[in-house]
Amino acid sequence: MVETKKFKNGLRALVAPMKSTEAVTVLILVNTGSVYETKNISGVSHFLEHLFFKGTAARPGPGQVAREMDGLGAEHNAFTSKEITGFWIKAAHRHFGRALEIIADLLLNPLFKSEELEKERGVILQEISMYEDAPQRNVWEVFDELMYGNQPAGWNILGTGQSIKSIGRNEIVKYKQKQYTPANVLAVVAGNVSTEKTFSKINDLFTPFSPGRTEKMKKVVFKQNGPAVKIKHKETDQTHLVLGVKGYDMFDRRRHILDLLTVILGGNASSRLFMEIREKLGLAYYVGARTSFETYGGYFTVNAGVPHGDLKKAVKKIAEILKRCAENGVLAEELKLAKDYICGIMALSFESSDEVAAFYGEQALFRKKILSPEEIWRKMEKISQDDLAAVARDILHPSRFNLAIIGPHKDADFYKKLLA
Repeated sequence: MVETKKFKNGLRALVAPMKSTEAVTVLILVNTGSVYETKNISGVSHFLEHLFFKGTAARPGPGQVAREMDGLGAEHNAFTSKEITGFWIKAAHRHFGRALEIIADLLLNPLFKSEELEKERGVILQEISMYEDAPQRNVWEVFDELMYGNQPAGWNILGTGQSIKSIGRNEIVKYKQKQYTPANVLAVVAGNVSTEKTFSKINDLFTPFSPGRTEKMKKVVFKQNGPAVKIKHKETDQTHLVLGVKGYDMFDRRRHILDLLTVILGGNASSRLFMEIREKLGLAYYVGARTSFETYGGYFTVNAGVPHGDLKKAVKKIAEILKRCAENGVLAEELKLAKDYICGIMALSFESSDEVAAFYGEQALFRKKILSPEEIWRKMEKISQDDLAAVARDILHPSRFNLAIIGPHKDADFYKKLLA
């Protein structure tokens, strides 16, 4: 049974025991990310994520942290998103105490040595360049900018070359002090552990974590007066596109309805988009649909990679499939298949301690009530064809379409008219 606890300094913790596994995952989630930044420090959340691994008072040597985790045979990594920064270690459960101690040390005692900061600045600049050369990923940055414009929600999580070059140690330390407070942090442990002993170890290790006052996220503004198109002209071997609409935030009761609709439209190899765009027309190797749910909003998107000369045909067909769904809804057998698919995917994911940690952790970070997979499944079971039809009519309208493109194209007005 999943249990949560709040400690005296404000830190929260969640333990999800899994007796049938030999593994344990320690996941630290911090409620901060790129939407909390200002223009002059754009990318600082991600920069800071990198720097935590570059030495602590107890582990000052270059690469010492990585060597220790490798010595446990552990998997480890970190990530930064719009609203969350996370750090995780997955190890054999007999190494739980050591894994937890390492991750606590990273967050509580980083050195932020000037020489390591400069090295990592260069690494991040190369990371930005790498994704610039990866249009299949970079097109999502174009889409975010199209949706949200010049505000934190529309900026690249990595920042820009200019901002990364200008961020100094003082900005790093100030941001860490402001955002990394106990009340803003959730420690999640999933795996073969004792709940009582885990809470005790977390309390012992994180007691020195001093309370502070965290800055709130600025309000995210979204405006749209009709279909919008943004093209990033680039000589590529393939045109990459994202066509999407504003959806729902993570607290909206319709999010599970949209999840099911997404599966039907583009969530697997039997979905409408896959069958039409890839199987029937042969226009794309990859095509699919996905959703995003944040506290400030969300979206439904279709993404694909197509030949340059078939961009018009692909955009027209994708828009047609979405509009047809808005007009006619979904079939009963499609809904049943989508429910069975999600149920199966959830069951498989719960075999892994890192998936369990992420599932419960994201809920606990933002919600007062944590739902089990069974409770979510019961909610989905009650969803009807009429529910999906209502959501499709609500969001899949041409006036709400947003199209981001990377490739050797320039005529945004042409595609705006095509969508309309």
